[in-house]
Order: sequence, then structure tokens, then C-alpha cells
Amino acid sequence: MLFTTAAVLSSAGCFGSSDNPSRHGPTRADKSPGAKPAIVWNTKPTSIASLGDSITRGFDACSVLSDCPEVSWSTGTDVDSLAQRLLPAATARAGTHSWNFAKTGAVVADLPGQIEAAAARKPKLITVMIGANDACRNSADDMTSTEQFRTTFTSALTRLRRDLPKTQVYVASVPDLKRLWSEGRKNVFGRQIWKLGICPSMLKDSQDLDAASNDRRQRVADQVTEYNKVLKDVCGRDVLCRYDPAVHEYRFTTDELSKWDWFHPSKAGQRQLAEMAYRRITASAP
Repeated sequence: MLFTTAAVLSSAGCFGSSDNPSRHGPTRADKSPGAKPAIVWNTKPTSIASLGDSITRGFDACSVLSDCPEVSWSTGTDVDSLAQRLLPAATARAGTHSWNFAKTGAVVADLPGQIEAAAARKPKLITVMIGANDACRNSADDMTSTEQFRTTFTSALTRLRRDLPKTQVYVASVPDLKRLWSEGRKNVFGRQIWKLGICPSMLKDSQDLDAASNDRRQRVADQVTEYNKVLKDVCGRDVLCRYDPAVHEYRFTTDELSKWDWFHPSKAGQRQLAEMAYRRITASAP
């Protein structure tokens, strides 16, 4: 299982019970008596809860081997976070309408517990960034299978929709771990830190470029691609969910990586994640 400094950073069917607005897809308004109003995405939600892993906890962005939620891309108060961009200034500063339930080291199987905690707050928007730790294991053989990932994520979203039928959901893609390896390995200090056990499936023997090492890294990269396909598919079945491929597509530079582990986002990286999420959430169309 991923070292606690872990990575940065479903099936067919619909979510929830029969009264779930996303179950039948977008509703079209008509003039017939009793017609349900069209479901409209709100680009200015008034409260936010964040779920996920170490990247959403701001791990290693402020100090070594520590969470730093105040600079989290989603709900941070000391960075230009999503909450700072979306919520009224006074509310954003006070942190009274934003909550961070992410946990360093979390895998997709931890989502239901985080959803339960978030549901008590009844947020208007939930952000989800999960999956890096399912790929970052002691070996590539230990990665969460695509089938298990799909089953677990589908179940988690089903629970979310049951508990929060009107809450909007933003699902970020899993970061490109191979890209992070290619950038971080340029730093001598970073390569030494990686030996402590950070994402061994990708970062072990970071300077080795033999066929076996390259094949192992590509296997991890391919698994991340499969996770992202699941996230997109499951989220796409819910009209109140938006999947964002931008995180995986973004080419992080060394300036946007933590100067303590050269793998998690720095403050600059957290700001970039917030910008990507803001663009997706405030877009007039999905």
C-alpha cells in the first residue's frame, strides 16, 4: 500500500433511487401538466465539500511530510482555491461553507466513508479526486483492478446520490503519474526522497531505463488511463456530475511540484488545480 506520503497529486446503470433526478438523464421542460422542471447545473454553488487523498489535503505543499489543507486546491483558505473563487469573500475566508474530508493515503474504497461525513453538511457541491493511491502500490501487481475500481466507485456515487440527491459533483481525473516521474526524477534530492517508498509501482528505481522498468511504469500509466475511463463513464451517467480530464492532461512542471518530495503539488500546483476545476464547474455547458 502506498507510503503515507502517497501520490498527489462504473458499471452500466444509474445512481440512486427512483426519485433521483439523474436516473433518467436531463429532464426536458414541456407544457404538459405536472412536468418536472429542467435540471440546471448551478455555476455558483454556495457550499463545497472535498473528498479524496493527499493532493486534496495539500500534503507536502507547506512543510515536509505533513498535510496542509489551508492550501488545498478545493477548500483552502490560504491559496486561490476553488472555494475562494466560488464563494462570497467573507464566507470563503471564514471557511464556514467549505469542508475538507479528504485523507492522505485514501483509495477509492475510502470514498463511502468520506461521503457519509460530507452528507451531514449537505454541501451544494462535492469535489472528488481519487485513484492515484489505487495505482501507487508496492508493486504493479498490487494495483486495484479496473473491475474493482468500477464497482467501488459506482457504489460510492450511488450512495452519494441517495444521501444528497441535489448536490452537484465535480470529479477530477487521476494525475499522469508517469509525467510526474519524468519531471521529478530530474531532481537529485527528489530521487533520494522517493527511496523512502513514495509510489513504488511508478517511482522505484527511478533512474533505471531498462525494458522491465519501462514496462512496469507503462503498466501503471495504462492502469491510470483505465481508472479515468471509469470515472468519466460513471460520472457521465449523472446529469449533476461533471468529469474533468484536465488534471491528467496537464503537464506539471518542477515548479508546480513540492520541493520536499517532488511528487505532490506545490502551492503553485494547487493553484493550477483550482483554476482547472473552476473552469469546468463554471462552464455554461458540460
